[in-house]
Amino acid sequence: MRIFLAAPLFNEAERDFNSKVAATLRKEGFEVWLAQEHKFVEDHSIRMKQAIFNEDLDALNESDIILAVLDGVDVDSGVAFEIGFGYANKKPIVGLKTDHRVFSRVESINLMLEAPTPKLCKSLAEAIDVLKGYDRHDDIQ
Repeated sequence: MRIFLAAPLFNEAERDFNSKVAATLRKEGFEVWLAQEHKFVEDHSIRMKQAIFNEDLDALNESDIILAVLDGVDVDSGVAFEIGFGYANKKPIVGLKTDHRVFSRVESINLMLEAPTPKLCKSLAEAIDVLKGYDRHDDIQ
């Protein structure tokens, strides 16, 4: 199964966590695409930015499922985009939120991200169990 790991990657702690998640998933037999393992913006040209954007979309399209890291009070804007794109393209989405902070008193994450992410896992072990139980013909519940 091909997993698109949607995750923030803008500081060392985020990248370290993402690498740990990807390595654990791979040990479990999953194929994982993680943006931080691919091109970064090396210059400010629109050409390079468009190439990175297109690579991200291609990886989303080629993935069977999206695992979205949703830690923080507010979800990373790139992750939010990837959830929206995945939802619009009928990709199943599993959320991973190990952070106990919440978006509001009534929501763990913003409603517009919660609705397309029907399974919100509190640990990587729980997410792996959900992913292992996923049948490509069923929706994540």
